[in-house]
Amino acid sequence: MSTQPKSDVMTDGLKFHWYLPTHGDTATIADNRGSAAARTASHLEPSLENLTALVRTAEDYGFEAALTPTGSHCEDSWLATAALAQHSRRLKFLVAFRPGVLSPTLAAQQVSTYQRFTGNRLAINIVTGGDDDEMRRYGDGIDKSARYRRTAEFLAVVRGVWGNPEFSYRGEFYDIDKARLAYPVETVPTVYFGGSSPEAIEVAADHADVYLTWGEPPAQVAEKIERVRAAAARRGRTLRFGLRLHTVARPTEEQAWRRADELIAGLSGDEVRRAHERYLASGSEGQRRMAALTTGELVGARSLEVHPGLWAGPSLLRDGAGTAAIGSYRQVADVFAEYTRIGISEFVLSGYPQAEEIRHVGGGVLPLVRQPAPA
Repeated sequence: MSTQPKSDVMTDGLKFHWYLPTHGDTATIADNRGSAAARTASHLEPSLENLTALVRTAEDYGFEAALTPTGSHCEDSWLATAALAQHSRRLKFLVAFRPGVLSPTLAAQQVSTYQRFTGNRLAINIVTGGDDDEMRRYGDGIDKSARYRRTAEFLAVVRGVWGNPEFSYRGEFYDIDKARLAYPVETVPTVYFGGSSPEAIEVAADHADVYLTWGEPPAQVAEKIERVRAAAARRGRTLRFGLRLHTVARPTEEQAWRRADELIAGLSGDEVRRAHERYLASGSEGQRRMAALTTGELVGARSLEVHPGLWAGPSLLRDGAGTAAIGSYRQVADVFAEYTRIGISEFVLSGYPQAEEIRHVGGGVLPLVRQPAPA
């Protein structure tokens, strides 16, 4: 693997981002369970020092932005990234948050402050909701359909406040009177949005800049892209498309699969079955689609390859994105290329542990992205 960080890895409109584990990092998928107190010694606490080291590593290897999660399992995304921005130079922060827990006028104000204090290094990832138990932790009890209607109103208000000296709005969820900002937003952040349900696709078509999807097999991703593209076209809009994906990249294919074996070695069949049943019963269509890629049985790593170079190992015991591009550096670059051909132009990546995988992808895979495969 190349050990020299790369200053710029974006080519031909492609962007590569990394995931920032503000819930803590682990060395294997098997360690990705329970509370921080119950995890093994491999758990990396999400301290400012540790997260700063990850941010600087991602920055040194030329990644565009760092995506944070949102929810009760992790640190607050706004505060964590605002602090980390003061310890980095160029990296942007893709801040995930839920519209239902704050006022859209306050969100517009936070964006204004964030952009001025960081030199316009903010992008936002709108997360409509989690499962019902998670939403109730925040006092949010409305149903899924209503949450998407609220998200649409939220984004209409936020964009209205950004774009006008004064903005009023009357809707089902928000009654805004003469909202304004102390300082205008000179650089509007890119809005990322995901979701597989019909309601989610309609919101994306109306308000998103980048539609973000999890790493299903390319044929499934292509079908979803076409639905989103058609919905946006009906509104006279054009979106970009991003993919949330893990990686298991190593100098050789054999080394990558050995690492895959290590990543799931500590799992038990019972916990895999319980997790699978929970995912299949999820209110999230995307989570159910991830769960459908596996049987809920603990099998060998190779049996979890659901498409050439696409491995479903993380989905055995991880909520959310559950697939990984796996193989040699060239093979992982080829997986990226396959997704690029169907319309993906941005990749949000992660691995176990994060710093090690950043170096493999940044130093080994991304330099190959520009290069054609050898004949």
